Amino acid sequence: MSALPVEADVGLVVTDLARTYHGAHRPLFSGLNFSLKRDGRMAVLGRNGQGKSTLIRMLGGVDRPSAGRIDWLMSPSWPIGFGGGFQGSLSGLDNIRFLSRLYGRDFKEALARVDDFAELGRVALRQPVKQYSSGMRARLAFGLSLAIEFDCYLVDEVVAVGDARFQRKCREQLFEHRAHRAFLMATHVMDMVSDYCDRALIVESGKAKMFDDVGEAIEVYTWLRAA
Repeated sequence: MSALPVEADVGLVVTDLARTYHGAHRPLFSGLNFSLKRDGRMAVLGRNGQGKSTLIRMLGGVDRPSAGRIDWLMSPSWPIGFGGGFQGSLSGLDNIRFLSRLYGRDFKEALARVDDFAELGRVALRQPVKQYSSGMRARLAFGLSLAIEFDCYLVDEVVAVGDARFQRKCREQLFEHRAHRAFLMATHVMDMVSDYCDRALIVESGKAKMFDDVGEAIEVYTWLRAA
């Protein structure tokens, strides 16, 4: 638990967060400060290379910050859409078994939920994850995160995986069936930002600005992409 004084409904506090890659002349970003409520829905926007996916990975514990702190007061998912959390030499089944044990979930129940959602099939689930395509890994990651259940979902463009039917299924499960959960979503899809998000953080040129008006954030981001 964080020692920081925070409101009871706040589930995440980010303080002076910075990331600088080894040998870089300037930080990827620095001085990021924001909080997220337990039912907050935040978009993370930024042009390619500005650090939005890095921020998602840092929040999920995959990358370490160069400075600052991340205080979680609710349970976060791993970054959905990022396949690095899996052991590639193990099968999909064995990864499900390991993560079920790690998070204290029933393996058979988790397997049934992943199998139903991800639609990979038992043949694919018996294969090593390193043989999966990026789309298959994203399906497995999404299915597992929904099977285990988290207070906050960290999403990096995963809803672009698969055909239109599967994308609708992803949106329904994450944004409608879990409407009371929090999420942070890095995306380029402005329709999703306007439909599902109540705040937006734009990362640009090493700095970040929070927008409580999502419409304003979309206008600014659209202008940045066109510049």
